[in-house]
Amino acid sequence: MIRIFILVAVISFSNNALTNGTNVFGLGIYDVKFDGSEKNQATDFRYEYRSDKSLFDIGPEEDNFFFLKPFFGVEFTSDSASYFLTGIYIEENLGELFEGDKSKLFFTPSFGAGIYDDGSGKKLGNDLQFRTSFEISYELKNKNKIGISLSHISNANLADKNPGVEILSLSYHVPY
Repeated sequence: MIRIFILVAVISFSNNALTNGTNVFGLGIYDVKFDGSEKNQATDFRYEYRSDKSLFDIGPEEDNFFFLKPFFGVEFTSDSASYFLTGIYIEENLGELFEGDKSKLFFTPSFGAGIYDDGSGKKLGNDLQFRTSFEISYELKNKNKIGISLSHISNANLADKNPGVEILSLSYHVPY
């Protein structure tokens, strides 16, 4: 199963391999709960490649926003869990979106699917998992960004067990 996923990811990104993009490095808390019910907290390490090449535009052409772009990522936890995923994201300048003038703040929602291995960490009930993320980032003078994100990983009830997990992360973005 994992070989098929890797093959699909390689084919999906083969035409994007030479495009500009962003490397995102993240460090976070895996299985964070705001009600104190966490049982399997671990450190989460994340890497994503975000392509700047738009798959298609879902907004009006004259507004020049809402471009869906592909990403590929990998996450590992201190409990030896691993997650390889691919998906789509939208990156919007919050100033431009709300006020019409560019600002240093960006909002980046994303959705992806991938293969999850529990390692010795939290059992999520299935190898196929989906991740939704919401990120706010700030652009530095050198065009790098720092961000904070909240992600949810779940199997969307494809298995009998679907505990899900939330991840709170800090990230550093390096465009090229």
